[in-house]
Amino acid sequence: MRIRILYFARFRDLTRTREEFVDLPEGATIADLRTLLEQRHRDLGRALETALSAVNRDFAFPDTILKDGDEVALFPPVSGGSQPGPTIFLLTEEALDLNALLADLVLPTTGAACVFTGVVRARTERGEPRETFSLQYEAYAPMAEAKMRQVAEEIRARWPSVEGIAIVQRIGELEPGTPTVLIACTAAHRDSGVFEAARYGIDRLKEIVPVWKKEVGPAGEKWVEGTYRPGAIDTQ
Repeated sequence: MRIRILYFARFRDLTRTREEFVDLPEGATIADLRTLLEQRHRDLGRALETALSAVNRDFAFPDTILKDGDEVALFPPVSGGSQPGPTIFLLTEEALDLNALLADLVLPTTGAACVFTGVVRARTERGEPRETFSLQYEAYAPMAEAKMRQVAEEIRARWPSVEGIAIVQRIGELEPGTPTVLIACTAAHRDSGVFEAARYGIDRLKEIVPVWKKEVGPAGEKWVEGTYRPGAIDTQ
């Protein structure tokens, strides 16, 4: 059977390709695929030990059985139906208009809004101090959009009083001072959970939405990777 492989972030750098096709025997698993790729791409080495996998745009695991025509994505740890309020998911290279996005979430009943925005730092002082010239953001777009929807659904399940939700991520090269991500939640009142919901939204985005950043500074370029390992609870 033939499998399509997509590489993101440092795995694209190590293999020097964005995608390729491989042939595997029937019944092969993600673990079998990783063994094959380690043999095919010597530079992958131990990097595969921390790689996350997705099959057809949802998280997969070593014992996941593959089928002919499957799309498998490899990347480092990381971002349907009617909704009770406005919901926005967006991956964009365009500048974020915070006021316009918030306006799209406000209903006649809205009396509170909590907005979190991440910004590119020019200098990082936590841990090892360093300067940053720019950040380069990359996303596995189809899966990222699906996982943004999942995060919104989780927010609504935990905080039913939330009316509007926006989850927006910039991609491309961003300079210091530039907003990179926006999580916004609206509700009728400030004590309805909007603060907690927005905090939950950015934390979950960092866990399961496949978006990565490369830091460019005086010492060169480096992919910044997380440590969260998705489990069965993170699948839809």
